[in-house]
Amino acid sequence: MRTLILLAALAATASCSMPSAGPEPSLAPRPAEAIDPRLPVASSEPVGATDPALIARLAELTGRAGEGVERFSALEANASRLAAAAGPEGGESWIAAQQALSRLIEQFGVTTRAGADIDALAGEQLGTKRWISPADQAAISQASASVAALADRQSVAIDRIRGRLAR
Repeated sequence: MRTLILLAALAATASCSMPSAGPEPSLAPRPAEAIDPRLPVASSEPVGATDPALIARLAELTGRAGEGVERFSALEANASRLAAAAGPEGGESWIAAQQALSRLIEQFGVTTRAGADIDALAGEQLGTKRWISPADQAAISQASASVAALADRQSVAIDRIRGRLAR
């Protein structure tokens, strides 16, 4: 029995010291190890063409927001003038400035409604198609950003006038 165990151990040792039949595997990083999992995966989805109906609707919505800019500017100038001349809270001039501010906020609603309609349009696209093509998504994002920038400027103006009336 001892001889059998000794022969088995000798055979195992001999097989470990034998040269391998092929080249040893490389210890260099594999291509999959070079991918950083923290970075987003680039889309292999072709950009493709945009939906003409979607583009027309986005143009209509951004146009609606843009058309209100001139009216907003006129109302802002009037509200700013009245707020600068406003007397103490509750007085006639203060009430007139508050009413002008209310008209300005109402006009601001045109811009915010256009932004909300763009968001709803994106939701409709997801609801009907279950996905938005990259080209359509880019068009929606651009329209949304355009209207949001306009809304941000108008919001700053409203806050400035509110601040004048709160003194």
